[in-house]
Amino acid sequence: MNVGSIIHSQPRTSVVQNIFRLLLGASLLYAGISHLTFARTEFLAQVPTWLPLDGDLVVVLSGIVEIVLGVALVALGRYRALVGWVTAIFFILIFPGNISQYVNGIDGFGLDTDTARLVRLFFQPLLVVWALWSTGAWQAWRNRHEK
Repeated sequence: MNVGSIIHSQPRTSVVQNIFRLLLGASLLYAGISHLTFARTEFLAQVPTWLPLDGDLVVVLSGIVEIVLGVALVALGRYRALVGWVTAIFFILIFPGNISQYVNGIDGFGLDTDTARLVRLFFQPLLVVWALWSTGAWQAWRNRHEK
């Protein structure tokens, strides 16, 4: 992926895409703030047990990343395709936490059954698609050689 071509080939996005981009940004801002405040313990449930880092540090760092991504999705329209790719990659990188929560049967965020934890796994790919579609990132990648 050539970052320069993505930055310079910002496709037009529809009003619906822009609304969904702003909703995703606001959701990430909320999640990031909750990482650092009232839901910190809940987020600890998603830190993989095999990760060789302090769980609280992981929660704090991922919260900061979510706040930065949320602000970027809302405020950096000029770079929305690049921000979309970074957001999608972030969602992929944190997916092992969701898998760990399911495999280890750890309760958190009301996910207190194996079925609930399993169903949640199917929502992470939707977040990846949401980030790529709402920012025009996928279209920018497809258009990268047309200019």
